[in-house]
Amino acid sequence: MVELFNTRKFMIKVEKLTKIFPGSGAKAVEDVSFTLEKGEIGCIIGTSGCGKTTTLKMINRLIEPTEGQIFVDENHSHTVDPISWRRKIGYVVQKAGLLPHMTVKQNISLLSTILEKDQSYITRRVRELMSIINLPYDEYQERYPSELSGGQQQRVGIARALMEDPPIMLMDEPFGALDPVTRNSLHSEFWDLNQKLHKTILIVTHDLTEAFKLGDLVILMDQGKIVQKGSKEDFLKRPANKFVEEFVKGEGLV
Repeated sequence: MVELFNTRKFMIKVEKLTKIFPGSGAKAVEDVSFTLEKGEIGCIIGTSGCGKTTTLKMINRLIEPTEGQIFVDENHSHTVDPISWRRKIGYVVQKAGLLPHMTVKQNISLLSTILEKDQSYITRRVRELMSIINLPYDEYQERYPSELSGGQQQRVGIARALMEDPPIMLMDEPFGALDPVTRNSLHSEFWDLNQKLHKTILIVTHDLTEAFKLGDLVILMDQGKIVQKGSKEDFLKRPANKFVEEFVKGEGLV
């Protein structure tokens, strides 16, 4: 299994992830397995409480699994301490999660500052990232989050996650709080951006349309388990069961 992963075919590989929280006999996540190759975008979708965010947090080591294995960019989670593990992963949350007392530049460069990187590197890298997310450095670097629109804040959150050039990114409802027009615009920008950067990205979303638009691999969960995984075409033409069929129909996609 390790030899297969070391071929670098897979950037994210999880096997039989299971989580039982202390004091609960129920399995919040049960036997979840999937892989993402370099440059692929995966989207986890499902009803509230289905285990999708718990799965994402286990991959980022914010929650440790009860059972199962996690591999990221050749590394097994058991061989790396949680802090070092998370520093190699870009993490984006809903509403960007920017620190309100910090400027745009300070927010983007937060991890590099913690790592005590050289200031010339920080400025050069922030300039590069702000150009990529279409926020001119000279105009926006000294602004605070309250001076930005929701879409601009989300762009800054994505830039912060990219600061140390991680091979993978985990995103928890990154576009969920935005209005439909801004969300659709960011979807296109995000897609175009990853065609250039080739990051491996796992997104948790409540929006099946978003998952079908962005995801190379769509993963539908229910009650802690994967019900179906595959492409948009798989879901529309080959639903695994009645639950999948009704879920897709409920989203108005058939």
